[in-house]
Amino acid sequence: MTGDKLKSHMESGNQIDQNGGKQWPQILAILILSIGCFTTGIQFSWSSPFSLVIVQDKENYNITEADTELFMLFQPIGMIVMTIFVVPISDLIGRKKSLLLIALPHILTWTIGIVGTSKWEFYISRFIAGFGDAAVFSCIPPYVGEITTPSVRNFWANVPTFFVYIGGFAITTLGSYFNVRTTAYICIGLPIAYFILVLVLLPESPYQLIKEGKLEEAKRSIQWLQRKEDVNQEFFSMKADVERQISESGTWCDMVRIPTNRNALKAGVFVRLSQQFCGISTFATYTQTIFQKAGGNLSPQGSSMIFTGVVAVFNIAATFFVARMGRRTSYFYSLLLSAMVLLGISIYFFIEQFQLANLEKLNWFPLAALITFVITYSLGLGLVPTLMLGELFSASIKSKGLGILVCVFGIGVMVSINLFHVMTAYVGLYSPFLLYAICCFISTFLTLRWVPETKGKTLEEIQQSLKSPVK
Repeated sequence: MTGDKLKSHMESGNQIDQNGGKQWPQILAILILSIGCFTTGIQFSWSSPFSLVIVQDKENYNITEADTELFMLFQPIGMIVMTIFVVPISDLIGRKKSLLLIALPHILTWTIGIVGTSKWEFYISRFIAGFGDAAVFSCIPPYVGEITTPSVRNFWANVPTFFVYIGGFAITTLGSYFNVRTTAYICIGLPIAYFILVLVLLPESPYQLIKEGKLEEAKRSIQWLQRKEDVNQEFFSMKADVERQISESGTWCDMVRIPTNRNALKAGVFVRLSQQFCGISTFATYTQTIFQKAGGNLSPQGSSMIFTGVVAVFNIAATFFVARMGRRTSYFYSLLLSAMVLLGISIYFFIEQFQLANLEKLNWFPLAALITFVITYSLGLGLVPTLMLGELFSASIKSKGLGILVCVFGIGVMVSINLFHVMTAYVGLYSPFLLYAICCFISTFLTLRWVPETKGKTLEEIQQSLKSPVK
């Protein structure tokens, strides 16, 4: 059934929009950008397979397990630091040139992976990988939001996030069969291909061009994206929206002073933090470690390949659910069901740690429960936060808003991962899962108060809906 739905969405690219334009150029642009997201997914989950590989490879590296625990710490720090520069750079050079910058940190990271031998080189590599994360989450969502019509964005704007999870599966698989250097040689061509495709094929965002006063170029951009000659209606509508939005004050103080911006910021911060405190970054980073401690019939490598593969598959399948149910409803159910699963995992590890019962016949449970969590996570938590990045903020404040949310994302990743490490070491493996479950239960009810519904709305309609508190 899912395959038939996906085929219908693919075929819709050749269909005519309500305004008479084609959809496929917008879809092509999203697929090109997804290459950058794929590389980010690889980098984000790199530590999970290769921490163990590097520790065990004493011939090429003299790096301990304690050294590798800092790998993931440097990546969110790099994300936070780079965000400080991404915001003004994006405003200065425009959307397309900002998209091109994504390739540079990815190329540098793989280069260090080829030549690096010490822990400090890998720390630098992880720090630079954070630069790529900041650029991806700051630049791709707003570009996608600005180049797509609501009918295209409703489904296809989820695809870049799907490729992030595909990247996690890819690096887990590669890490099971290849060493660090070979993997780097395999992957370094991806950011190079991404750079060339963006440079040659993609137009500048028409929103950006209108902001810069390049009106004829904006028309040509719309013509490329919709494959139609007469775009006057779309152009003048977009021009009016952009002019209204940039006429608003866009200072840092306006982020909290103006109700529209305040509601957008509250929703954005909430979805980013609630996503991280369900534990997904921990699972991406410590997948093999969790399964190693949990035991079971499968090897940690095999379990993590199954886990990340299911993450990827169910996030593309859940795209249909999110598109049908809407952002807020899917996020609500995703949080509620994830909380229940995480609570069950916590109870299992609590019983195991204190030997309250013989769980030998249930050693399959951790993998099965985490796969169930993947399903519930995919229903909304996996897609909605990134999807909404390009939808919430007006043109006058968008770069600043996205900068804040990327910093919040980096802080959330860093705190949730370190909480897992500390709580596991001093309390037990059950404790972080209990914390994640509690956070999900609380977030379930806050979703109804703070998360707006953006399904099927233009960027201007979303701004109008944010003028009053979410109902």
